[in-house]
Amino acid sequence: MNITASDFLAVGCGGLVGLILGVIGGGGSVLAVPLLVYVVGVKSPHVAIGTSAIAVAMGAFANLVDHARRGHVCWPIAILFAISGVAGAALGSTLGKHTEGQKLLILFGILMLVLAARMALRGEGGVAPSLLRVDRRNAPRVAGIGFAAGALAGFFGIGGGVLAVPGLVAAAAMPMIVAIGSSLVSVMAFGLTTAGVYALSGLIDWGLVTLFVGGSIVGGLVGGRLATVLAASKRALSLVFAIVVAAVGAYVILRGVMNLTW
Repeated sequence: MNITASDFLAVGCGGLVGLILGVIGGGGSVLAVPLLVYVVGVKSPHVAIGTSAIAVAMGAFANLVDHARRGHVCWPIAILFAISGVAGAALGSTLGKHTEGQKLLILFGILMLVLAARMALRGEGGVAPSLLRVDRRNAPRVAGIGFAAGALAGFFGIGGGVLAVPGLVAAAAMPMIVAIGSSLVSVMAFGLTTAGVYALSGLIDWGLVTLFVGGSIVGGLVGGRLATVLAASKRALSLVFAIVVAAVGAYVILRGVMNLTW
């Protein structure tokens, strides 16, 4: 078996995506496709999308196991949010196929900058993890925000973690670290939904998935530990989330502008 430079690049890019997923629960999936195309050298954008979808889903699963072991996942809320999000993603992806989305992509990037600013200004409060649960008061809110996050993720073709984290915080008053861990259920569900569609068309490079996921698992373990350390420091995790989301938002805006002008 010949190991090539692109193999090392695939592992490295997977590690970066896993690190970001482990720390903030999202953001890395937005970068996965351009990393595969421009760094690893995948020639077909469709193969890059399908491969990144399954790789991010599997990486999210590995990160989810780590966060769950640390007690950072509220399963009832996370599952309701994810199920609603998958329904929203199905609608969003259907609309996205029939819509010119470049101008809206710029608006979405601006929305991410607004979310980043709100999270930066927000404290590290929230309901104690032991008190988090789904009940008649918050279930419609959790389901509604989950559906909206999934619809936006499906429409714009992103993993949805950058929407799931602030969505879970808003819907259930979760502490930041629990929202990050719980958001990985949605990232995994959204990724598997997209990957299933592309797999049926043969648009997944399974060898590349193995390399990417291998790097993602290592990066995710580091990211999970880093998130736990940051959560112990007042506002540090919110600030890191805001910085990464703002950077990804700026990238999304730049990509939208480039697609409109080129």
